[in-house]
Amino acid sequence: MNKIKISAVSYTNTKPFIYGLQHAEILQKIELSLDTPSDCAQKLIDDVVDIGLIPVAATLSLKHWEIVSDYCIGAVGAVNSVFIFSNCDMKKVKTLQLDPQSRTSNNLARVLLKNFWKTDHLMIAKDAADYAQSTDPYTAFVQIGDRTFGKKQQYPFVYDLAEEWQKFTGLPFVFAAWIANKTIPLEFMDEFNQSLKYGLDHRAELLKELPAREDFDFEDYLMHKLDFDLTEDKTKALFLFLEYVKGLN
Repeated sequence: MNKIKISAVSYTNTKPFIYGLQHAEILQKIELSLDTPSDCAQKLIDDVVDIGLIPVAATLSLKHWEIVSDYCIGAVGAVNSVFIFSNCDMKKVKTLQLDPQSRTSNNLARVLLKNFWKTDHLMIAKDAADYAQSTDPYTAFVQIGDRTFGKKQQYPFVYDLAEEWQKFTGLPFVFAAWIANKTIPLEFMDEFNQSLKYGLDHRAELLKELPAREDFDFEDYLMHKLDFDLTEDKTKALFLFLEYVKGLN
């Protein structure tokens, strides 16, 4: 049997899933690569892989897609790793720099700007030369993942995008889901889900392997801030978010 090719994000938030895949027999049936969110999405779009833990906004670039897991990267309220960092209040920001590693979070920021904060900002391309380093008091930036750890204390205005989405919609948020670009055998999907569950059930063991940080609580992040079950409300939020993205200019 040909191995199923899988791409997953290489951030800390996916480590429980990776732990599960690497400690289960399914590892012999897959080719696993670890990538940035944008690269993970592009591999699925280009049909380089069969399954990807991709930013949900990237599904809009797929001709065919199916959710293949009961699990996701989600949050009910603040997630503590997807932010807009700013030197001024959001309503005073003139320029927002987008994260070059993200699709969903950039789009989430734009959805909130248009529909929740109702402000009209100039969007800078994700290749802004001074991304995340601008000293302009009216420039803010989107940033996600491990690069945000310990950064909340460095800016006077910090917006957790999952928390802002919940204020806006009353729903949780799904940042990334396990998506296939083709039909995957049910037998494999069942084993795949069992492997992911194994990783989630063994987060305590995983935490022992992570280096300690004084400025970030890994246990709170992996056990409480992230919410990995793809519930009915999260699925509802996923499709609602996609509709908002379609409405962006």
